[in-house]
Amino acid sequence: PFAWLKSGTKDLFRAQFASLFYGVCFALMGWTIAFFNGASYGLTLAAASAFMLLGPILSIGLYSLSEDLEQNRPPNLRYSLTSWRGNVSSLAIFALVSVIVALIWARASAVIFAVFYNTGLPELGDFTRAITSLENLEFVIAYFGIGLLFAAFIFAISVVAVPLMFDRKTDAITACLASLAVVAKNPGAMILWAIILVALISFGFLTGFVGLIYTAPIAGHATWHAYRELIPNKTMR
Repeated sequence: PFAWLKSGTKDLFRAQFASLFYGVCFALMGWTIAFFNGASYGLTLAAASAFMLLGPILSIGLYSLSEDLEQNRPPNLRYSLTSWRGNVSSLAIFALVSVIVALIWARASAVIFAVFYNTGLPELGDFTRAITSLENLEFVIAYFGIGLLFAAFIFAISVVAVPLMFDRKTDAITACLASLAVVAKNPGAMILWAIILVALISFGFLTGFVGLIYTAPIAGHATWHAYRELIPNKTMR
């Protein structure tokens, strides 16, 4: 995983403008989430989590840029913006599944708040204190435990699925099964890789989404290198 991270960082600097364009787009998405849900931090957290769940499908353009670099071609931003069209039906099915999971998680988040804070949505200070001091341990376990389950499910079916659908034009079911097989065969590396991805995106969130300008492209490029190592015998476009 650290080798993938290193390669992803190199791709960021090699692609320069094209890669940072996607980083700015990710940051704009984060600011949009905060703007429309800022009054309800519970919804903001759920939306931010959904944002992370949808990350693989949102990074297709970055995979395209990494493939260009891999084959010694100049990074083609224009092509990367439409690179999803090569296997649109399978990618659409995967995107639909991701959206459904994200919506279920958002609803589950609202239910958890309603169950543990039946007097209404707590103030931000109360919510933060409940997490940091563990004064409402049942809420912390329920909120983050269920969130972890959703995230683990999406990670397991997507860690190499989207790059595989983009590169080899496989169907969504085959790609998800291949991703599950990769996770099953490499549990230690996959756990470490998941931690690295969460750290990158969390840093982006904690910096007011500014950090996403750099961390989101690095995560996307690194995911491409993870796919190349985990699923050998690449197909050239």
